[in-house]
Amino acid sequence: MAKVLFIVSGATYWVLKDGTRYATGYWAEEFANPYKMLTDAGHDVVVATPGGTTPNVDMMSLRPSMAGGEKGALELEEIIRDAEVMRRPLQLSDVRLEDYDAVYLPGGHGPMADLAFDADAGRLLTQQLLSGDPLFIVCHAPASMLATRIHGESPFKGKNVTGFTNEEEDEVGLASRATWLLETDLKEKVHVKYSRGPKWEPYMVEDGNLVTGQNPHSAAVLGDRMLQLL
Repeated sequence: MAKVLFIVSGATYWVLKDGTRYATGYWAEEFANPYKMLTDAGHDVVVATPGGTTPNVDMMSLRPSMAGGEKGALELEEIIRDAEVMRRPLQLSDVRLEDYDAVYLPGGHGPMADLAFDADAGRLLTQQLLSGDPLFIVCHAPASMLATRIHGESPFKGKNVTGFTNEEEDEVGLASRATWLLETDLKEKVHVKYSRGPKWEPYMVEDGNLVTGQNPHSAAVLGDRMLQLL
């Protein structure tokens, strides 16, 4: 069986343009669905965060309106509650990528607050990309690509990727309040070849060993692809 590293945000808030602390963390669906798919198939999951901080679920992602109803919300809560690996994460600085068969990054706004600026996250993403081993990144987690830049240059330059769109950010009411937008910065600062599907619908882009998903509903599609590759 394979061993998969989940690189998860340790942030609990994201500072907006006016200085407001917007409560956030990782998005429940983006962790729980791939985690359950992998562990049900017998694979091992290890979680790592900046500084070994215990990840914080974005409570909005557990609202029935965001989780496909009351039943969906309860199922996500149960998966997260039973996921012991979330309570004893490794520090990103201690991770040895040779110990893992694949790397996965769930989103939520948390990565916009920490992984986008974390040197260890940038180093690990660069190593994983260059290794040729599978690298899966969904929703807001492509923000971590910003941390791969050295003197303004990223190994992700020219890669075909997707991620949470400006339109989707606008619909959740944060586009006008954010200090920066994921889609814009991926295009302008990492110089990726960005594409997208319809808002809120699953959309996946594969470029070599790099697989990215647009939004929360794309996480299960990435989970399926992970199972195929492992």
